[in-house]
Amino acid sequence: MEQRRDAAVLVFDADDTLWENNVVFERVIDDFLDWLEHPTLDRAQIRAVLDDIERANAVAHGYGSKVFLRSLGECLEKLRERPATERERREIDELAAALVAHQVELMPGVADTLDALAGRYDLLLLTKGDREEQQRKLDACGLLHHFDAAHIVMEKDVDTYRWLAREHGFDPARAWMIGNSPKSDILPARAAGMNAVFIPNENTWVLEHDELDPADEGVLRLKEFTDLLRYF
Repeated sequence: MEQRRDAAVLVFDADDTLWENNVVFERVIDDFLDWLEHPTLDRAQIRAVLDDIERANAVAHGYGSKVFLRSLGECLEKLRERPATERERREIDELAAALVAHQVELMPGVADTLDALAGRYDLLLLTKGDREEQQRKLDACGLLHHFDAAHIVMEKDVDTYRWLAREHGFDPARAWMIGNSPKSDILPARAAGMNAVFIPNENTWVLEHDELDPADEGVLRLKEFTDLLRYF
């Protein structure tokens, strides 16, 4: 038996922690790169341009499929040095149709793991992005009955985690944030005085990457979601 962690509250990320999400965006980007073509830039160089555009749009407009489509259109216009035509915009929409049609696909063992944890801890869900889009996924996931509350926020920064602790009246030192994103789940939660569980996802969005301190004992690193039951 692994050493149990002291905890009263477990806070869960949603996208790419409870269910797959970014892999669908990555498939659309692959199709976009195939469709776009460029006389001088290779795929990696085009992707770097798109990443820069997405980074700026995330700050200005937030997250979600609508902002993603905006970024694809702006990438096309930047690389072709002209406005996108109506036909090109329709083709981009067609490439991204999978984002709308995609069904929520839970990670292995998520439902059973949450069922076991809910009997021992207060569970909260914290996700960021477009409110309507995230709510659709929450309604479809079949997991909400496990959580005492679910919050959709514009950004997950240190102020968000401090607000969450005040809102629910818990001691940050006895709370654990569980997610796949160093940038949004782990580092700001630690800065707010919470502990964190990092469960990597190979499809994590590049803009969510960041460096974690390997010596930080407040971060538990696990390979799979079901490994939570070894520690909590």
